[in-house]
Amino acid sequence: MELTQDKLDLIEKIIKNDRKFSDNEDLYEDFFNETCQRSMAVIKAISSDASLEAYLRKIATTSIINVLKASGRIKRLGSSYQPIHYPDISYDNFATDETPEEELIKKDTYKQILNLILEADREDPEKNYLQIYKLRYDKGMTQKEISSEIGLSQSEISKRLFKLTEKVKKSLDDMSGM
Repeated sequence: MELTQDKLDLIEKIIKNDRKFSDNEDLYEDFFNETCQRSMAVIKAISSDASLEAYLRKIATTSIINVLKASGRIKRLGSSYQPIHYPDISYDNFATDETPEEELIKKDTYKQILNLILEADREDPEKNYLQIYKLRYDKGMTQKEISSEIGLSQSEISKRLFKLTEKVKKSLDDMSGM
């Protein structure tokens, strides 16, 4: 897949508006090439223009830093990024050998899913969606073990997991405009 002219123009605008571009204009070609190369996976996966621009900004910043490091213009750069913490939910089950952009997309999707689970749990607290989710996917318990743990039948646990999955799927479909 090739980048369309509007995407190339957007990448150029993002690079030139980055504060690190100033005083490093001579590396523009390197910034541009690195950003375009890293952007391919994101452009294929995202349909929303606003989301695409946000991801491209992150990719451009990373690309610029990488080029500046490779050229010896910066030695060390601290990071102020702090992952969003969800109560008692870990990202340990989320590991990939993919590019940083693909990993970023998956982590963002995972955060959206967690938000949807939290929302479903708030809307229907007696269904214990969050507790069931944590036991099933964070602790790796079987439906039978979960039913013993919280005092419901295995079929009820199965129904609730299915209902939760359907709620998440529907919300994700609504977000993507399908």
